[in-house]
Amino acid sequence: MPLVISISTQDILQQAKLTAQLSSLIEGAVTRKIIHHAATEANTKIDATELQQAADQFRLLNQLESIEDTLTWLEQQHLSLDEFEEMIHTNLLCHKLAQLLFGNQIESWFVAHQIDYRSAALYEVILDNDDLAMELFYALQEEEIGFSEVARRYIQDIELCRRGGYRGVVHRHDMKSEIAAKVFAAKPPQLLKPIMTAQGIHLILVEEIIQPALDEQLRNQILSTLFKDWLKQQTQQSQISTVLSISPFQS
Repeated sequence: MPLVISISTQDILQQAKLTAQLSSLIEGAVTRKIIHHAATEANTKIDATELQQAADQFRLLNQLESIEDTLTWLEQQHLSLDEFEEMIHTNLLCHKLAQLLFGNQIESWFVAHQIDYRSAALYEVILDNDDLAMELFYALQEEEIGFSEVARRYIQDIELCRRGGYRGVVHRHDMKSEIAAKVFAAKPPQLLKPIMTAQGIHLILVEEIIQPALDEQLRNQILSTLFKDWLKQQTQQSQISTVLSISPFQS
């Protein structure tokens, strides 16, 4: 006979504690309350048409093509229809509130932080020997060897090796600070002198420096950054009281 297991709300709460996930759940609950409070203060409304459009968009993005697919997904997520509507409603409030609070600050933020959104197309090989790195650097400068050949010899990752060490377009915030400083001071195409980090000795060929454009994607990214920073500040300033039915020392 299959084992019959009964799971209570208290079991779920205890599991969240034992897996160190309770703090993130509490943070999410606090965030939701802050959003609803701020939306009420700002008299932010969601009408039925907006809610339906957002629900349809959610279903499209999650490939819930039919009512049956949606109902199955809701059952898997342990959500009622009312809870699904509340989820969509909260997501819409987030978007509207973010636009209300920070929609007119995007351009000025972009101008002030433009350098942070720069990116570079580059090739990279990481070595573990300083002397070898310098030897290869001078050989590359004298065109005694090509970067793709260096990549073929010294890169273990098969896909990166096949691309000749091409890392693609890398954003400044995804680079180590010591590497970013050298990359964005380069005049492409330029081979940089070997750079030492905790990861190893980096041989980098900067192919292109890409200046950021304030397109729709970047607008949304900046808006999300400003809104998340605001939520973090609101959370830190809030007095949070949690009432749990499980003692913190109960096992």
